[in-house]
Amino acid sequence: MRIFVTGASGWIGSALVPELVEAGHRVVGLARSDASAAALTAAGAETVRGTVDDLDVLGSTATASDAVVHLAFKHDVAFSGDYRGAAEADRRAVDVFGDALAGTDRPFVLASGVAGMKPGQVATERDMPVVDGSATSIRPATAAAALALASRGVRSTVVRLAPTCHGEGDNGFMATLVAIARAKGVSGYIGDGTNRWPAVHRLDAARLFRLAVEKAPAGTVLHGIAEEGVAIREVAEVIGRHLDVPVTSVAPEAAAGHFTWLGGFLALDAPTSSALTSELLDWRPTHPGLIEDLDKGHYFHAPAPTP
Repeated sequence: MRIFVTGASGWIGSALVPELVEAGHRVVGLARSDASAAALTAAGAETVRGTVDDLDVLGSTATASDAVVHLAFKHDVAFSGDYRGAAEADRRAVDVFGDALAGTDRPFVLASGVAGMKPGQVATERDMPVVDGSATSIRPATAAAALALASRGVRSTVVRLAPTCHGEGDNGFMATLVAIARAKGVSGYIGDGTNRWPAVHRLDAARLFRLAVEKAPAGTVLHGIAEEGVAIREVAEVIGRHLDVPVTSVAPEAAAGHFTWLGGFLALDAPTSSALTSELLDWRPTHPGLIEDLDKGHYFHAPAPTP
């Protein structure tokens, strides 16, 4: 298949492109910079220049493709304080892809998330997040719209990813926790630290996206979850050991001050199952789990991002 991938040079996309190429697919990656275009070319992909705001480019490229995988999201805009603007841009892109693929039975795979979907209980692929009109519910609403494209003749799939897609080169949540611990001189967790985060290695996530493109039925929710839940205290203990700093509890009321923007996320208890996904697609994660990956040391070899 000729597969159009947005976010193709990003964290998951840069693993997905070689996964697709090795499986014999032709990849067209959306590149917003010369560096991204060069990386995609080196990985064996074609490139089209543009961003998720270039709706004409998205539509025309999707029309000329056999499948679309939409990984791109304006994280820089979201973390600068305009989450609504980033989420609304994402919805516009999905609507364009839906119009381009309607009536073709071609695959459309959208990346989404599981964090906070069913706090304190094990969430499954059958659970749906609350959509209440708030800014934070725009992305779940977009995922629901993507699934609804099945009724328009699109083989649509939503892959809900763990908040921690870890691996060497990660600059996300785990790298930020390392940066905070290094800056504060302590490796912290909130309360008793028994709250759990699901996790998946980026290479296992990439394989799931390929399987979704190749054989997921229309209107399917998949979970990119290798580990149902890893206790945050256990994560903090590994970080403390590698940085040789104390491991300590941070009171919930002090979390925002200690962990800055990460405080609200770090307190989530979000255990999540991928049993239905594994059964449907025979997806079996094979790469290291989160604690093993942290213990490999690559998160600590160089200064982590500024918290």
